[in-house]
This record gives sequence, C-alpha cells and structure tokens, in this order.
Amino acid sequence: MRDGFISVAAGTPKIRVADCRYNAEQTFQMMRAAEKAGIKVLVLPELGLTGYTCGDLFYQDTLLKSAEEALATVLEATRNLEVVTAVGLPVRVRDRLYNCAAIIQKGIILGLVPKVHLPNYGEFYEKRQFTPGPEDWGIYVPLCGQGDEIYFKAGQIFRCENIPELILGFEICEDLWSPEAPSLQMAQAGATIIGNLSASNDLIGKDAYRRQLVTMQSAKLLCGYVYASAGEGESTTDVVFGSHQIVAENGALLGEKRFENGLLISEIDVQKLAYERRRTQMLEQRSAPGGIVFSLMSSETKLTRYVAPQPFVPEGKEDRDERCREILMIASLGLKKRLEHTGAKTAVVGLSGGLDSTLALLITALAMGMLNRPASDIIAVTMPCFGTTARTRSNAELLAERMGATLKVVDISQAVRRHFADIGQSMENHDVTFENGQARERTQVLMDIANQTGGLVIGTGDLSELALGWCTYNGDHMSNYAVNASIPKTLVRHLVAYLARDNAKKDQALHDVLEDILDTPVSPELLPAVQGEISQRTEDLVGPYELHDFFLYYMLRWGFPPRKIYRLAVYALGKTYSRDVILKWLKTFYRRFFSQQFKRSCLPDGPKVGTVALSPRGDWRMPSDASAALWMAELETLQ
Repeated sequence: MRDGFISVAAGTPKIRVADCRYNAEQTFQMMRAAEKAGIKVLVLPELGLTGYTCGDLFYQDTLLKSAEEALATVLEATRNLEVVTAVGLPVRVRDRLYNCAAIIQKGIILGLVPKVHLPNYGEFYEKRQFTPGPEDWGIYVPLCGQGDEIYFKAGQIFRCENIPELILGFEICEDLWSPEAPSLQMAQAGATIIGNLSASNDLIGKDAYRRQLVTMQSAKLLCGYVYASAGEGESTTDVVFGSHQIVAENGALLGEKRFENGLLISEIDVQKLAYERRRTQMLEQRSAPGGIVFSLMSSETKLTRYVAPQPFVPEGKEDRDERCREILMIASLGLKKRLEHTGAKTAVVGLSGGLDSTLALLITALAMGMLNRPASDIIAVTMPCFGTTARTRSNAELLAERMGATLKVVDISQAVRRHFADIGQSMENHDVTFENGQARERTQVLMDIANQTGGLVIGTGDLSELALGWCTYNGDHMSNYAVNASIPKTLVRHLVAYLARDNAKKDQALHDVLEDILDTPVSPELLPAVQGEISQRTEDLVGPYELHDFFLYYMLRWGFPPRKIYRLAVYALGKTYSRDVILKWLKTFYRRFFSQQFKRSCLPDGPKVGTVALSPRGDWRMPSDASAALWMAELETLQ
C-alpha cells in the first residue's frame, strides 16, 4: 500500500444455480486466494451466493434463508481475512426483496448496498422479484446474527481509517448503465475506488460497450473502477455469462479478462487519483455521512500493473503514428496562426543538423503549406563554429535544400573569436562562457536576419531541455515562437522518424538525410570536434532523456514525490538502467529542474500539445528561487 497503490481484484467463482452452500464455499475459497495474493479489495459478481439466474426461485423462503446461511458460512470461514470483499445476495428488508452487495471484512458485515436501477427489458426482468434500492433513506437491519447493526443504504461509502485516500463505494450492474449512476454521488462524497457487482450476459459487441462504460466512468469520476461479472455456472437457458472482468483507473484500462473464471488482479493508485481531484477540482463535493470505517494493515503492494518506460510515447505503431500526426497538426496550426497574425514575411530557423532544429524546420514547412506559401519563405540558417562537424553541417545544408528552404550559411567562428578577445576569454578555456558565447551569437544572427527579412525566429528547444534548463539564457532559450516547447525529447525522435517514413517514396534523398540525423548523437556541438567527430554528447552530461522524460512525466503530470518516481523507474526501466544510475540521474533532474526555473519563467510563446507543459502562463507557475531541499532530502534516503 506504500505510495498509494492498493491491490484490487475482480473475481468470478464458478457457481451452481440455487446451490448456496456450494457457492459459499467457492466464494470463501476465492477470498482466501485473494488474501494470499495480497489483495485488499475484492469485488465478486451480482447475486453470487444464489446465482443471478434463479428467476422466480427468488420468491422461495428456502432460497432466501439459504442465501443468508451461505453468507454466514463465508463470514465464519473468512473471519481472519483482511481483504474487503463485496459479495452479492438477495436480502429481505421490510417485506421487500433487494438485490444487494454485502461488504464484508474479518467476518463482519460492514454494510449492505442495494441495487438502485433494475433492468426490466429484453432478457432482464428484475422488477418481477426485486425492489429498487431507496436512494433517500437508510436503516439498520439484522443479518447473519449481527443484530440491528448493519447499515442498509444505496450510495454509502466505506473509509479506510489509516489510508485517507482509500474510500470505497459499490454499485450493482445496471446502476452503471443509468444516467444517474450511484457512483457519481459516491465519488462526490469522496470514493476513490468503485466496485461493481454485475451479471451482464454476453452478446456480440457488448464487451466493447461495457469496456467503454467502465473506463469512461472511471475517467469522469477520477476514480478506480473494479467490475466483476457473472460467469460459468449461471444458467444458459437463454443467455451466456462470460465472466467479464475489468479494472480501470481514470480512463486507463489496467486489466481485462473474459470467458475465464478466477481473479483479475491489478493495483489502483489512490494517491494519484486524489492528486488529480485536487488539481482539477472537477468533482463537486457534497456533504455526506462519514461512511463506514474499516482499517487495513500496512504492507508492501507488489506491482503487477504495466508502467510504460516511455510514458510520452504510445507503444503500438498505429497509436504512435496517430500521436505524431496530431502533434504535428497542433504545432503547425499554432505557427500558422502566429505567422498570419504578425504578417511575417519569413520564418527563420537555425538549422544545426540535429533533431530539434530538424523538427522545427519540418513543422515550419507544414505551416507554410497550410498558408499556401512557398517553402522558400523559410530561411534556414546554419552557423558553423568550433564544434560543428562535417556530418551535421552537410545534413543541415542538404535538409534545407530538399525542403526547398532558403539556405544561409553564416560562419560565426570569427565573430565569436573577436567577442572573446573583447571580453578577455581565452580560446583554450572551454568553460561555460566558451559554450554560451557561441549560442548567444547564433541567436543574435537569427534575430538580425529576421529583422532584415521581416520574419520571425522559430524556436527549436524542446520540453525535456526546458525541464533541465539545457539551453543558454538569451541564446537558444529565446525565439519569437517556440514550436517544440511542449514536445519531449523521446517524442521528437519519433516525430522526425514518422516524417522520414512519410517521405520515403516522395523524396528518397530527404528520407535518407532525416534517417542520418536520427542516427547522429544528440549534441550542442559547442566544444571543438575531435578528429572530425562530435566530442560533446548531451546524454553523457545530463543523463539519458529516456530517464528524464520519465521523471518529468510523473513529477509534473501526477505530482509524485521522488521516492515514488524512483520506485516506478526501477520497475519500468530497471532492466535497462541499474538502481544507482537511475538514482544518480534522478538527483540531477531535481537539482537542475529547481535551479533552472528562471529560464522557464520567461519563455517565448509556443503551442501546448500534451498534458505536460512548462509555459509560465498556462501550465507551470513556480518561483525561480524555490528551494529543492525537501526533494533532495528525500532522494538522500534512497541510497
């Protein structure tokens, strides 16, 4: 349960219709298996102790009495189990019969939740036997010898006293299908995990609809959702139940299983959900009773859920290509508007032969195409200096040529030498002044050419560089419009690769130069080349961008603390990087992120393309002099 991860499961035992003793045994055996697996919250199917398909047998006292006895058997058999379990059974209250979820733990019934919305169409006729659960009142009822101590109410919540973010709510099958699902009120009262006991038969295409319902409800309510439907053993007189089990979290499908009884296990991050509710303030909070209180022993939650090693990058090719198309459209539309609004005659791009400037040029070309303007209105400026290699210079020139841009070559080495002589900077001293002097000279050249041609300077820096402050203040940090500003480095590579593939048949030479740029090490090329090769590799200096993008995503998007980010990084990337390497670069990330905020506080405009961005106007507002002490202190405990 550390770091907010709660192990949950949807369970579907094999049952026999109307054989409550058998069903009780299957239920407590599944609960024992869940407890052994470390599950803390278990959701079982609707009316699981009797079977959903009993029909008019629900009128029989024999069945109803046996169902209560079955629940008593389950309670006795699980009195030492901590797992909070939702068990389905029919319950008589005030001469009415209700389809209920009994929420049990350690041999005690915590509460009874009746089904509110009863289907009475097609193959369903629940109103024939059951009464809709009342939404406006609750009472205490006796059951299984617990006296008048069990609270019976729809929409009630269950709070974990030692995990504040863990609040449970339960609804039953059709409740989810209703426009007024009880889960909305439960979420507004604080529930972070909703369980659904269901008996939804299988029809062609129905599984996709259920999946959409569950994932969308979890997204709308910013909650975890555990859905367990009936399966093998239910009557197949007219329909078949396929054991559909789903676990979702805030719109993401964590796990799914069909046509197979047993447990579907995953982990729901209640800290993450609580953070998102605080951040968005989308759920209107309503006054509600404190809820039923339960407790859980503190324990380590073993992670089984998938954690993407590159959270910004979709893993399937089709999804990744769609992401690339969408980002390119957003970025180029943003630049199109800026060029239109300013009446800019040209767009000036500093072209180094590296990935970022290549992407900026490609986006600029798309924007010019949207404006029906020729690519020659793009002025591509390559500015060789002390660290420029023949490979990158050649690639920059060839790229500009193939794109149809107007190429300018401005060798800045003499201007930089003169400037260094003016300020007394030794050419042998390759310090930060040596590097930044070149970067600022390049920006001056670009700005002046933009003035000459009535144009705008298009920024090339990406989101990952801004997070680390890996840009020269008033150098490559500055532009008139920064098209890459919210694109992380791990996506930059895929965007260029996507456009390279897109041009493979149309222009083989353009495809080839883009592929060579993709193969070139990431470098600012500010230190002299060694035997004509790049001597300065960015990732050797600041760390792998794959790691930094992972850290950035979980720090900014979800507000995770360093300890949790480290744990997830080891889990997702531990086969590629050692624990020591991950920790080393995580420390670098936090140190640089805090110390470099002053650069982000005065960023030029640029289009937001994803949920993580660093614009000081719309996304990240942080004092430039904020202390990193708390975060660094936590990192020191991770040795």
